[in-house]
Amino acid sequence: MQEAEFDLVADEYAAMHARSVAASGESLEFFARYKVQDAAREAARAGVPVRRVLDFGCGIGNSLPFLHTAFPTAEVVGADVSQRSLDIARQRAGSDRLTLHRIEDQRLPLPDGSIDLAFTACVFHHIPQAEHPHWLRELRRVTRPGGLLMLFEHNPLNPLTCKAVRDCPFDANAVLIHGREMARRAAPTGWRSPRIVYRLFFPHALRFARPLERLMVRLPLGAQYYLRATR
Repeated sequence: MQEAEFDLVADEYAAMHARSVAASGESLEFFARYKVQDAAREAARAGVPVRRVLDFGCGIGNSLPFLHTAFPTAEVVGADVSQRSLDIARQRAGSDRLTLHRIEDQRLPLPDGSIDLAFTACVFHHIPQAEHPHWLRELRRVTRPGGLLMLFEHNPLNPLTCKAVRDCPFDANAVLIHGREMARRAAPTGWRSPRIVYRLFFPHALRFARPLERLMVRLPLGAQYYLRATR
C-alpha cells in the first residue's frame, strides 16, 4: 500500500484490524502490548539503555502508549508514510515525550545514530520486498552503535495468521515473509547477530498453556515472530 491508501483506511484501521484478529480471542491492545514487552525484555537482556526509541511505521499509534510505559524516561519517535495516520496518532498520544515524523523521499527524517531501539510492528509485509534492504539499512543508519532492532512480523507458516491477513482489507496487498528469510535479508545490511524468535502459539482459549511458549521460540509455527539484531 502507498501512503494515499493508508490515508484512506486510517480512520477505520482499528475496527478493521479488530475484526481480522477476532478469531484469536484477543484485543488489539494485547498484540501491541506483548510486542513492546518483548522489545523491553530484549533491550534489558542486551544491556541497552533506551533513551530514544523509534516506532517505524507507527500508523495510528497503537504501540505508542505501551512504549511510553515500557520506557518511561525515553523519548518516543513515531514515523509513518501516512499523514492522516500520524494526525490520529497525535490526537491519541497525550504525551510530551512523543515526536512524530512523516516519511518522505525514501528516507527517515532522523540523524545518523540517534536511536537506541528501532522498533517496527508488522510493517515490512506492506513494503515491496525489493525495498526491504533499503529500509533495513535506513533503520541501521539511525540506530546508534550497540543499539537494537526489534522487527515483528506475521508468520506465513501459521494458518490462522494467514486467514487473518486474507480477511483484513488493508492487508490486501500484503506479502508475508518467512522468519529465516527476514534474517537473511538483515545480515547483508549490516545488522549483527540477527535472531528469529517465534511467538503466539496459543489462542486466548488456551492461554493457560502460554508459559510453555518460552520453550517453543525456535519452532516456526507461532502466529508471529520477531527479528532481533544489533547495530
